[in-house]
Order: sequence, then structure tokens, then C-alpha cells
Amino acid sequence: VQLVESGGASVQVGGSLRLSCAASGFISDDYAIGWFRQAPGKDLEGISCIWSKAGTTYYTNSVKGRFTISSDSAKNTVYLEMNSLKPEDTAVYYCAARWGRPVDWMNPSRYNVWGQGTQVTVSS
Repeated sequence: VQLVESGGASVQVGGSLRLSCAASGFISDDYAIGWFRQAPGKDLEGISCIWSKAGTTYYTNSVKGRFTISSDSAKNTVYLEMNSLKPEDTAVYYCAARWGRPVDWMNPSRYNVWGQGTQVTVSS
């Protein structure tokens, strides 16, 4: 199983970006993809997750209403649409995969496979 993120860039405050997480090698149709981020000097933070079985989505409070997670099963890709970006959104963004219902979805230790990360920088 492999995950490859893309779409990170430098943008101005209030701008938008769409991150992609392309997955390959999955042998189950019951899995969850989570998006995490890590800002300099801070812990890894779970920000969103989508469960393949029910299409259920999860968001941390700081991104609710601004970020949208979605998936395209035909392309085996999960997206994170980010709008109204703020300087505090600056971080390396990672996608990660786990199998089954994403109990405790914000906990990075629950995920089995990680992508390499993509940098998002928001400047004023």
C-alpha cells in the first residue's frame, strides 16, 4: 500500500488549495484516510478523515467550515479542499490510511500507512 500526497504550495491569507492523496495497493474496501498536519515545533494534528464504507467525514474544530474532505473511488484519490486559509494552517500535511471504522480518528498511532507529506505555507 502506498500513499502519495500532492498539491501543497505557498498561498496568501484567504486563499485556497486542494491537496490530493493518491492511494495504491489497497486490498480492502473498508478503510479510512485521514489528513494530518505538523507545524514547526508542534505535534502531529489530525484534521480530517473519511471512511470508505459509509462516506462518513470527520473534522477537527479548527478546520470545520473551511476544509472539505472527499474521495474519488475511480481514481483511488482522497482530496482535501482548503478554503479561507490562515497563517496557522501553515504546516506539512500528510495523509494516512487505516483499515475499518476510524474509531479515535484523530490519533495518528491508529494509522498504518503514511504518505511523504506536502508543504502548505500561508502568508499575509
